[in-house]
Amino acid sequence: MKTVNIDDVSGVKFTGGTSYRTVLKKDGLGFAMMKTVVNKGGAYKWHYKNHKEACFCVSGDGYLEDLITGEVSKISEGVTYLVDKHQPHLFTALTDVVLISVFNPPLTGNETHDENGNYSI
Repeated sequence: MKTVNIDDVSGVKFTGGTSYRTVLKKDGLGFAMMKTVVNKGGAYKWHYKNHKEACFCVSGDGYLEDLITGEVSKISEGVTYLVDKHQPHLFTALTDVVLISVFNPPLTGNETHDENGNYSI
């Protein structure tokens, strides 16, 4: 068994906010989990070519736009959204937004967005 206190986790800056990664590849669970704080603003373009992502909104308000279909979804407390590989998207935060994010394959811990909004493996 293992416990992780968010107060003991250093934040990793990314395009649009900070990620506090509590479960990583080294933990051997097959996924990564983090508290993600998206700063008010945007639209931030993200495009995870190597990862699938699920996000549960804990607080805040924003919009998620699928750049393939043009679909726009309202993101607010209690909403979960899923992003598959190769699904570029824009996130606009109307307020600071706090998400619990899960990535598969898991992150190693220091990833940050490249110029295309992607995390490398």
